[in-house]
Amino acid sequence: MQPTKWNPQGRRWETELRGRALLTDPRLNKGTAFPPDERDRLGLVGLIPPTVLTIAQQSSRAYRQYLAQPDDLAKHLNLAALHDRNEVLFHRLVSEHLEEMLPIVYTPTIGTAIEHYSHDYRRPRGLFLSVDAPQDIERSLRASGLGPDDVDLVVATDGEAILGIGDWGVGGISISVGKLAVYTAAAGIDPARTLAVVLDVGTNRKELLDDPLYLGNRHPRVDPETYDAFLAAYVETASRLFPGALLHWEDFGTSNARRILTRYRDSHLTFNDDVQGTGAVNLAAVLSGVRASGTPLREHRAVVFGAGTAGVGVADQLRDALMADGLDREEAARRIWCVDRYGLLTDDMTDLRDFQRPYARPAAEVADWARGAGTAGITLAEVVHRCRPTILVGTSGQGGSFTEAVVRDMAAGVDRPIILPMSNPTRLAEATPGDLLAWTDGRALVATGSPFAPVEHGGVTYEIGQANNALVFPGLGLGAIVARATRITDGMLSAAARAVAGQVDASAPGAPILPPTRHLRDTSLAVAVAVARAADADGVARTPVGDDIEARVRDAMWQPDYAPVAAV
Repeated sequence: MQPTKWNPQGRRWETELRGRALLTDPRLNKGTAFPPDERDRLGLVGLIPPTVLTIAQQSSRAYRQYLAQPDDLAKHLNLAALHDRNEVLFHRLVSEHLEEMLPIVYTPTIGTAIEHYSHDYRRPRGLFLSVDAPQDIERSLRASGLGPDDVDLVVATDGEAILGIGDWGVGGISISVGKLAVYTAAAGIDPARTLAVVLDVGTNRKELLDDPLYLGNRHPRVDPETYDAFLAAYVETASRLFPGALLHWEDFGTSNARRILTRYRDSHLTFNDDVQGTGAVNLAAVLSGVRASGTPLREHRAVVFGAGTAGVGVADQLRDALMADGLDREEAARRIWCVDRYGLLTDDMTDLRDFQRPYARPAAEVADWARGAGTAGITLAEVVHRCRPTILVGTSGQGGSFTEAVVRDMAAGVDRPIILPMSNPTRLAEATPGDLLAWTDGRALVATGSPFAPVEHGGVTYEIGQANNALVFPGLGLGAIVARATRITDGMLSAAARAVAGQVDASAPGAPILPPTRHLRDTSLAVAVAVARAADADGVARTPVGDDIEARVRDAMWQPDYAPVAAV
């Protein structure tokens, strides 16, 4: 028997642990909230102060401790320490202050925490799988103590493309942990039924390799053949041990993210947030902006600046939405211009990736377009000037690249330009909302990848919607879990985007084009219901979705309240 097990019938934890050993398990530890009878049976008498506090009182105290921290990184570490000692209280605190704490437990602050991971290390959380010991994958996953019916969700990263800061090796475990915290806070995914994983395949960051305190494998990233064999072993083992679990891929590099998703999406329940989640939240912002603009989607033209994993994921879902609005596949793709750091994608480029080719413009079509100084590529400014987009999306990680000249040129040709600087953290945003509204005389419909404060312009207060993937992925995961889906389909992604867009009315002056994060729980509920219905419609739901689906989704949302702990 496992030392600790959740009893779903009795709605309680059952454990063999006693005394200090029990207090070190963050799933079980209630701190000063243990009632007298549990203290007696679990060997806790004398180990904690005698006064019994409610979880509300504990949360109030924890919030004061949080506010006393000097900066955002210290606040992140404070919350991480709470997470490590009392998981329920951590989730209670975050859920009560979700809008305030989301940027602390996840982007942008988590990027700084990852950069300092090896130096700020306190205790392990998650599972560390090493390419140097593939034979240990199964043993490591079993070390979680979870059985085949105990896991709903596994978030894994290889740490190569963390947010906008690149390769941070084993420190990527924090992105998996942070992602799961958002799944729980936003959609009530039971944290006891999740796993955070880092796939340590080395790092190419010299400062880490030279750092004597670096905790990961101290060698460059492995060759593609070794990498693929390791990933295949992970997928096979995780799927066999946890057959109902959603395998979530996070922050993989451009050369691997799309390829891995393509390899496994038709055979496993798997999802890449950087490709599919980014595309869905961008589509939600576009659909909301399109509704406010009054122009049918099929008449819009989009420029996507940043043609990597995220950018082409955005383009793919825009293309599919244009097709749903009446265009054929070729016509839809031709309404999207993709620009990377070398310029507009054209079909004479020799280094195009497979997923970029559908958006490459014929070289003859743009033969007379101006090239940038010192480069053969066609610049963003030239593309905007020539194609007159109504939608401008940034996934480039190049801060300030939506210049005043580019934005004014775009705004000269459209009444309500939809401008989405999606890159994060904040310093990498392609433009700030204040500038975008100033340069367009308040006409721009703006959403950003990082959080920004409201903007005053022309006597109107503009609330800036954050194009945060957290609007999509938690509800998507919950919907898939409730429906017991076998795959994540394009229909489920489209349903998620439309559910998000349906949560706001962007037509009012200053209204955001995306729902605020303070309403994230309600947004996730709407997304989960829509996703479960789409799974049923697409034939991938193992549990039939009936008229009571909203009630079932609500019932499935875990609440951060202490459960009884029984001694066995």
